[in-house]
Amino acid sequence: MLQNRTRILIIRFRPPCNNMPSGVSAYRFGHYELRPRSRELYKNGIRVKLRPQPFRVLELLLEQRGDVVTREALRQTLWESETFVDFEQGLNTAVKELRASLSDSAELPRYVETVPRVGYRIVVPVETVPLAKSRLGSPESNAKPAEIPAVEVPAGPKVVHSRFSWPWLAIAAVVAVLVLGTSLEWWSHKRANAQQARARVMLAVLPFENLTGDASQEYFSDGLTEEMISQLGRIDPQRLGVIARTSVMNYKQNPKPLDQIGRALGVEYVLEGSVRRDTNTVRVSAQLIQVKDQTHLWSRQYDRELSNLLTLQAEIAQETADEIELTLGDKPARKSASQLPPASRVSYEVYDLCLKGRYFWNQRTESGLHQAAEYFQEAIDKDANYAPAYAGLADTFALLSTWQYVPAKDFMPKARATALKALQLDASLAEAHASLALVAEQYDYDWQTAEREFRRAIQLDPGDATAHQWYAECLALQGRFDEALDESARARRLDPLSLIIATDDGAILYYSRQYDRAIEEFRTVREMQPDFPRSDIILSAYVAKGDFADAQSELEAVVRSRNAGSNAGIFSREAYLYGRWGRPAEAKRWFAKYEAESKLHPSEADVPWAELNAYMGVGRKDDAIAVLEKCYDDHDVSITLKVDSLYDPLRDDPRFQDLLRRTNLAQ
Repeated sequence: MLQNRTRILIIRFRPPCNNMPSGVSAYRFGHYELRPRSRELYKNGIRVKLRPQPFRVLELLLEQRGDVVTREALRQTLWESETFVDFEQGLNTAVKELRASLSDSAELPRYVETVPRVGYRIVVPVETVPLAKSRLGSPESNAKPAEIPAVEVPAGPKVVHSRFSWPWLAIAAVVAVLVLGTSLEWWSHKRANAQQARARVMLAVLPFENLTGDASQEYFSDGLTEEMISQLGRIDPQRLGVIARTSVMNYKQNPKPLDQIGRALGVEYVLEGSVRRDTNTVRVSAQLIQVKDQTHLWSRQYDRELSNLLTLQAEIAQETADEIELTLGDKPARKSASQLPPASRVSYEVYDLCLKGRYFWNQRTESGLHQAAEYFQEAIDKDANYAPAYAGLADTFALLSTWQYVPAKDFMPKARATALKALQLDASLAEAHASLALVAEQYDYDWQTAEREFRRAIQLDPGDATAHQWYAECLALQGRFDEALDESARARRLDPLSLIIATDDGAILYYSRQYDRAIEEFRTVREMQPDFPRSDIILSAYVAKGDFADAQSELEAVVRSRNAGSNAGIFSREAYLYGRWGRPAEAKRWFAKYEAESKLHPSEADVPWAELNAYMGVGRKDDAIAVLEKCYDDHDVSITLKVDSLYDPLRDDPRFQDLLRRTNLAQ
């Protein structure tokens, strides 16, 4: 006998009605493909588990794409009224399961949007495709699918009646076949991935040692290291992956044993060397080492005229790749002269100026970026047709703007103009495409152009970890978190020791409301560098999660470790913390301190994030909206509008919705 508290919910699910257009076998939307005839949902070719009720809800939404499907229409279409019990609970459960299968959320919908008190609709483009174009290419059966009884009994003894034995045996047989087919498909997919992983080896180019005895020549050895990374990364990206500059530069002043480097970076091979130059000549020594047994596979010494440096870099890169292929037992795929990077006609003087520009650009400081801009501009003045100089200047203007060192409305148009000039001279420059994407995203709010340019940059230089990182952020800001995390993972594989890439990965987790994972990521960064910029997003993660005491401890640690200067930023965060904590009196006290400090240090207090934290902490929504409007006028609006929990109290405000529309972030 069932206990009294056991509730039996019986919902008779209507048989599916296939309203698909003639000759159409599937719906495609985003990364998904739904096949009504076989009752299957796939994500990137992998089958996704989905029960009948949520599957039919999705099918109906796709059939009525572009329109709102009312809850009443769902009830009439999917459930028989004469046997209906607790329809509201049944539909809510089905939609919740559907969103879970699509990695979607009600708060930030990517696929299924709730229209309050009305129903639901699909908010992504939907494509109907014929059978022949189905992603997996396997034919679907036209047979009518077996009806599965939708009976749920939450508790109680299992009762089996003999008259049901034959139907259940038939269903069991069908399920066994499906499980076997799915298992074989999974095994084949896993095997293919494993084979691909085995086919791709990883290489680290350690910082070339400067043997000139002159510290001012560090830019030259660092530039050679970066050029070798870039050249090797473009030779055969499907077979050879190359660790990015940021991670290898950790070993410039802090050398480690090769086996330790191999484990930390996940590489099988290491290229190391040294460089010495005088007025007209350069000597480069290089050796390729296999990490597992530290075998020296080859070593070379090259003596060249400085004017032939670019050709020398291509030569070293190709010989390195050839030796790795020979070690793997493959015949070297020697590239033709047309496939190798061309020997530039640029003078060594101009090339040297660009090396200096990249050296200071990589410092990522305000003074370093300004210095980089001067070197790139000097290179352009000496050779107005050298595309990499324009690309470097575009990168510099873009970072100066996005890091708020200069007004975006003054420098972002310059970044666009120089990037376009670089591409006019050489359309294959990946860094120029990435800079153009950054301008489109941060200044124009043109997400389609940004995505197209990021993809082009990655296609041209698959080993550019920064391009993957920026593209991941672009996807996250649109609420496309699964894609963003995949792209961020690619950046991290290419640059495993990069703190900024790890921090941005944590930011994506924070934006996607995965607060525990975000906090763990930020803690890892803090262990490596306690005061690393942007890792302070951990405070926002603690607040959003409701761990106010931990957020308070973090703020106290910041106060203890910070240098002298304005306290406005600290006070604004204190106001926000206590406001979210439900302690308004303390929030107002810290807000008063913020206002007082603002009068003493107006330039430091007038930072948008500080103003927004302070106003949101004390519930002054009108003032927060005014700050956002000013930022929009300055082309400096926070493009985290759609995803940052800071703005949750403003989401129902029509003015905030209008800001989302103007920044092309509305649904």
